[in-house]
Amino acid sequence: MTDLLLRRARLDGTVVDLRIVDGRIAAVAPMLEAAGAEVVDLDGRVVLRGLWDEHVHVTQAALAAAAVPLGGAGSAEEALRSVRAEIDRAGPDEPVIGVGFQDGLWRDRPTQRAIDAIAGERTVVLVSHDVHAVWLSSAAARRFEVQPGPDGMLREGPAFGVGQQTNALAAARTDRAVRTLLSDAVRRGVVGVVDLEMTWNRDVWLERAADGWMGPRIEAGVYGFDLERAIALGMRTGQPLGDPGGLLSVGPMKTLVDGALNTRTAYCVDPYPDGGTGVLVVPPEELVPLVRRAGRAGFVPAVHAIGDAAVTAALDSFATAGVRGRIEHAQLIAHADVPRFAALGVTASVQPAHLLDDRAVAAQHWPDRTGRAYPFRSLLDAGATLAFGSDAPVAPLDPWRALRAAVDRALPGEAEWHPEQRIPLSAALDASTRGRAVPRPGDSADLIALDRPVAALDPDAVAMTLIAGRFAHRSL
Repeated sequence: MTDLLLRRARLDGTVVDLRIVDGRIAAVAPMLEAAGAEVVDLDGRVVLRGLWDEHVHVTQAALAAAAVPLGGAGSAEEALRSVRAEIDRAGPDEPVIGVGFQDGLWRDRPTQRAIDAIAGERTVVLVSHDVHAVWLSSAAARRFEVQPGPDGMLREGPAFGVGQQTNALAAARTDRAVRTLLSDAVRRGVVGVVDLEMTWNRDVWLERAADGWMGPRIEAGVYGFDLERAIALGMRTGQPLGDPGGLLSVGPMKTLVDGALNTRTAYCVDPYPDGGTGVLVVPPEELVPLVRRAGRAGFVPAVHAIGDAAVTAALDSFATAGVRGRIEHAQLIAHADVPRFAALGVTASVQPAHLLDDRAVAAQHWPDRTGRAYPFRSLLDAGATLAFGSDAPVAPLDPWRALRAAVDRALPGEAEWHPEQRIPLSAALDASTRGRAVPRPGDSADLIALDRPVAALDPDAVAMTLIAGRFAHRSL
């Protein structure tokens, strides 16, 4: 049983004490009696409920830290120069992995010949910024038994398959990489993560927790192709997994109905400059029964939909199935669909930091439509519930970056992108703290304390992260 008293915490502008008993906030008032509790003086620091990242691919994000960064490459040629340097450093049998290229902005195009010219017989796998495409050397294609086109690229399902096999090659270092990723997140004030890695997450997390797990909280998602397996085991969203202090539980059921912007596979009403409109991966006749089955079995359906046509299809499916849930990403939304989120009880699970990276590619491939891209203020004004995440490794697992993107629509020194879609800091904090940033009695004691004002949006200002009443990070 934990018994902790946080003295002089600043909550919503008022300095009070917080009494924490057995992992929950028991009382909030000035000058509470210590009565044998451990006392920690916060000296007027702002205290908030801890931050959640509602959309992470944990294994991919952890392993991406060791890959060749390609996000700044302005062309295929420039990306390959970075990869060539890594090939020279890596061992002869070691796969060379690069991540983060945005070919939607390149002045040249990827080709099989170009990547093979620098790879030779080496396994080289380059993963796009949105993770929906991979560029492979011929040696990698043979190793993974896939057949890219003349450009050396695979997209969507085949690309995800290669990503899973690439992750498997790094199995020996995955556990340490995951713990490093999540320890860093806890230091930034993250108390919980929804892991949507495309795998059977239940066993992965039970194995990770076998040696003890101190946080953050993990909600392990289930994909549609594993839904019946999960139902047979009695799983449902929110159900505890194992017994690692109550920190692991079952997350939502995820399915993808379209692709992504940079890969030009997000399903849109209007065509891309190349004439395509993206791909609809799961048609309505399959999506409706899947959403209905998940909802009735106790799962929250989480539907990946990025393009406006995909968002419409997802909302239609929720309406037809009579089920509430989430739409992941919702990057481009038709004006008529904005009020439907609130009307249908569908949460907009969005990743604000994407707008920082996608504003140029959106301007190029969604011309004259960017006023409907990442429309957070429109959704908020229409009564929608917002839930913020990162989609790491697509963006860093850093809620403060997401907050800045939502509040400022730019990084410091940049011009604001569609400033009419900025939202107040208070609303952004609520979207990052599961609906409410200010703690109350009865809440789980998942809390953070800040050395600087909240408005600074400084991830290094987190002086304390408390998870279930235990110190997961402390620099007081």
